[in-house]
Amino acid sequence: MQKMLLQVDRLSTFVGKACAWTVVGLTALITWEVFSRYVLNSPHAWVLDAQIMLYGTLFMSAGAYTLSKNGHVRGDVLYGFFEPRTQATIDLILYIVFFLPGIVALTWAGWSFAQESLAIREQTFNADPLPVYPFKFVIPIAGAVLLLQGVVEIVRCLICIRDGVWPAREEDVEEVDVDKLKEMVHVKDADIEEVDRLITAKQTGGRA
Repeated sequence: MQKMLLQVDRLSTFVGKACAWTVVGLTALITWEVFSRYVLNSPHAWVLDAQIMLYGTLFMSAGAYTLSKNGHVRGDVLYGFFEPRTQATIDLILYIVFFLPGIVALTWAGWSFAQESLAIREQTFNADPLPVYPFKFVIPIAGAVLLLQGVVEIVRCLICIRDGVWPAREEDVEEVDVDKLKEMVHVKDADIEEVDRLITAKQTGGRA
């Protein structure tokens, strides 16, 4: 069971990281358009729509990735003090009452919108129209991946309620922990203070 849960985590991570490359395209597109508009005096009407589509793809695809890392924002004032079983019970109720109906509706409606958009070959409304229907399919695909990850999170809640401990997650990039970093390079606070003292003494012309 744990192996299957981690496989879904890896899928969500892959989708999120793959779509994260849209940031590179978005940055390049904005940079080029600013140069084209203000230096070459040649703006393009379609660029804004392209930016919205790229950002929308990034935003939609990040949902499952963030959920797989337990990174969504929650009111942690009281939640963090609860026992794991209590946390899992609360999460399970919220997943069933709010998450599942909302994401199922998103995926279902998104698929209908995408099919309708494809049927009419929907385009943007500007002087240089872009096709919209490929972007519309991002909605049900992202919704389906998020729904799959949500099912995994529900299973994790059930396991935690049974065992009293949260199951392990797929590891990923984390914020820099200064204390862990100092342990890795074998640096102590006293060493840092000594370096600061020597630098200060050198700057003031005094002796260490």
